[in-house]
Amino acid sequence: MPETSDLRLLDASKPTTVLVTGATGFVGRALIPALTAAGFEVRAAVRGSCPPAGRFLWAEGSGARAPERRSVELIRIDDIGPATRWNEALAGVDAVVHLAARVHVMEASAREAIAEYRRVNTAGTERLALAAAAAGVRRFVFLSTIKVNGEATRARPFAESDPPVPQDPYARSKWEAEQALHRIGAQTGMEVVILRPPLVYGPGVKGNFLSLLKIVARGVPLPLGSVKNRRSLIYVGNLADAIVKCLEHPAAAGETFLVRDAEDLSTPELVRRLACALGVAPRLIPVPPSWLVLGGRWLGRGAAVERLAGSLAVDDSRIRDALGWHPPYSVDEGLEATGRWYRERARSSEKRRWL
Repeated sequence: MPETSDLRLLDASKPTTVLVTGATGFVGRALIPALTAAGFEVRAAVRGSCPPAGRFLWAEGSGARAPERRSVELIRIDDIGPATRWNEALAGVDAVVHLAARVHVMEASAREAIAEYRRVNTAGTERLALAAAAAGVRRFVFLSTIKVNGEATRARPFAESDPPVPQDPYARSKWEAEQALHRIGAQTGMEVVILRPPLVYGPGVKGNFLSLLKIVARGVPLPLGSVKNRRSLIYVGNLADAIVKCLEHPAAAGETFLVRDAEDLSTPELVRRLACALGVAPRLIPVPPSWLVLGGRWLGRGAAVERLAGSLAVDDSRIRDALGWHPPYSVDEGLEATGRWYRERARSSEKRRWL
């Protein structure tokens, strides 16, 4: 294999072709413009219900800076699992970024839920990696989760050297996928890179972060004023940039990296900065955290309250030292882009109501 400081220079006649799964998802919509801007040819794997295969102009980005419109090849695939056929999608591909995952399993028993997580996140990832290695793919970047390390930190931030403590079916399925990828890399020589991000936010965010946006935007009083915690987050534009770096840098091969924004926030500080980005006043009420946790357990929302009041901090010094990576967007830039997206979304919804 030629020695080079840039994976894309392995074949100087054309840019490296990258297959991205989960391309139309939250992270994928920010990653595609980052890849094309870096000179990669992108093949986006999309579900069968999405637009037909072909070349499209892709203009969605992270929202903090205007993206350019670049041509992206779309290829349709079936549902990801242990029987997915990847031959056509992988033809001529030099690298894979695997974002697609099962995040939620609705209305299922615990046994059914873990089986579905493992079908998609573990067996589906293993199937893709084996097919990629057989097709001659040189580098495979896998988006895992900080939940592989655990749910909370206390004395110090999580680091890559910490023993994994996945506590829910989703995290366990991701940890099992990581182990399968390391085995495949060792057996085939394909370079595996694993990223474990904390909570990802940005334009298009869903889940708990979107719920918090709605609450702050409406001016709902939050009993979080006395919380003194530390939480690492990562803006989707920063995560996309880290993925590009992991594709390009030779020192990323075989590594696992934790990533985060350059600044951690307490929950009250996050609320204050979100309120600023939304153009509203923060409404924080000082309530002892122990009362919050007790009240959350009484209401059956103990886990959610503990996430708001507890700490989950990440030490990202390894990726900074090994790859020279630094997040290109500040926390305030990321939150401002997220707030701007939310305000535009709210205005669009209001217009639809009156049409």
